Amino acid sequence: MAKTASTVFVCGECGATSPRWLGRCPSCGQYNTLTEEVVKSAPAAEKTKKSVYSAPNARPLSAVTYERHDRTPSGISEFDTVLGGGIVGGSLILLGGDPGIGKSTILTQIAAHLSRDRKVLYFSAEESCSQVKMRCDRLGVGGENMLLLNGTCIDGLENELDGVEFCVIDSIQAVYTDDLSSSSGSVGQVRECATKLMRIAKSRNITFFIIGHVTKEGALAGPKVLEHIMDTVLYFEGENRENFRILRAVKNRFGNVSEVGVFEMTGEGIIAVNDYSGIFLSESRGEEAGCTVTPSQTGNRCMNVEIQALITKAAYGQPRRMSLGVDYNKLALLLAVLEKRCNLHFSSQEVYINVMGGIKLNEPATDLALCAALASSYFDRPVDKFTAVFGEVGLTGEVRAVQYAEKRVQECVKMGFKRVLLPAKNMKSVAKYADKISIVPVLYLGTMLKTLFPKE
Repeated sequence: MAKTASTVFVCGECGATSPRWLGRCPSCGQYNTLTEEVVKSAPAAEKTKKSVYSAPNARPLSAVTYERHDRTPSGISEFDTVLGGGIVGGSLILLGGDPGIGKSTILTQIAAHLSRDRKVLYFSAEESCSQVKMRCDRLGVGGENMLLLNGTCIDGLENELDGVEFCVIDSIQAVYTDDLSSSSGSVGQVRECATKLMRIAKSRNITFFIIGHVTKEGALAGPKVLEHIMDTVLYFEGENRENFRILRAVKNRFGNVSEVGVFEMTGEGIIAVNDYSGIFLSESRGEEAGCTVTPSQTGNRCMNVEIQALITKAAYGQPRRMSLGVDYNKLALLLAVLEKRCNLHFSSQEVYINVMGGIKLNEPATDLALCAALASSYFDRPVDKFTAVFGEVGLTGEVRAVQYAEKRVQECVKMGFKRVLLPAKNMKSVAKYADKISIVPVLYLGTMLKTLFPKE
C-alpha cells in the first residue's frame, strides 16, 4: 500500500501541529508561527509494525558503566574555554550567529586543526567544495585528513563517515531528508535532520559541529526542539563593523553555561583574545559625562566593561528609549527608580544606552553602574576614569549584595583602578583589598550619587 500525503501546520517555536492554520499557536501561545508542511503517512500495518518494540531491561545504577574520554583541544583556546575544557567525543555542538559573523570561518579553522591527526569531514550545503577550498587557502589551513563534501541531502551522509571522528554541517537549515516531502529549512526538516545526526553521533561516537542560522530577532531559526537535541548551543555575537567577536554558551551539558570567549576577526582568520580586560574600555572615559566601568562576571571569568549613557532633551513628542547590550525592560525599571528615589526626571528626556565592544550584560550586578552612567549624563559630570561600580539596585533604591564580589574587586586591582563602589553587604568579603584600592560601601542609590557627584 502506498503512502498518502497530508497537510499539517507546524509551530516554529514549540513544534506543535494543527490540522488548520491558526493565527496563534494553541500550545505555546506565540503568534504567526504556524507554517504549512506536507507529511507522508504510512499505512496502518506499517505503523503498527514500527510501534511495537521491546524495551531494554532496566539495570541498577551501580551496574551502568561508561568510558572516560579526554577532551580534544580545538586549536583555539577561547573556544575550548567556552566548551568547558575542550571537545567531548560524540557530542552535538550547535553554533548560531548573524550572517557574516564568522561561523564558517572559525569552524573551518577548527576542522583544519583537528585534521592534523584525525579524519574530519566538512559537509557544505551552501558552498561548493571549491569555495570551501578558497576559504582554506585564504586562512592558510588544510590537510589530507580534511575531507570536503557538497550536497543538501543527508540520507547518504552516514556512508561517508567511515573513520571520521569530527564532522561539520554547514548548515542545518540548508539540508533535508527524503523521509519528509517538505522543503529544507522547514520545521519538520530541521527537526528530522537534527534527530538523524544525533543518532549517528551517539551510535558511532562522531562529534558534529552544526551551523545554524538566526532569525531577525536573534534566535536560532527552526523549532525550539533543535536546541533541546543539542549537547551544546553556542552563539557568535558581535557587530560586523567591529573586529571583536563574543562566543557565548547558552547550553552546555559538559560545562558551565553563560561562559564567554573573546575573539578578533583578522585577515588571517579568527584568533583568540587572551588579554580581554581592556578591550571593552574606551580611551576617552573620565573625560566625557555618561561613562562608567563595571566588572562583569560572565561564566568563570570577570572583565571590566564600559557602559555609556546619553541623555538629551526630546525634540518631538514622545521621548525615545534605546538600549544596546542592556535589556530594555531593565533600563525602564532603573529609570523609574532614579526618578522616584533620587528625584531625577527623565519624562522629557531621550535616553540612549550602549555597552562597549558589543557585549551583552545580563546580570543584576551591573544595575548600579548603569544608574551611575545615567546620572553622569543627567548631571553632565564625568565619573573618574579610575573608578569602578557594581551592585544590584532594588525598587526601593537599596543596593543589594551580589555574587563574586571578591573576583570583581580583584579584577579592578589588576587593571589599576583606584576606587570601587560596591554594596555595603559585600564589604566583609573584600576587606583584604583595602590596602590596594579604595573601597566605598553603598547602601542606597542616593549614597552612590553623593559619592560620585558631590555638591560643588
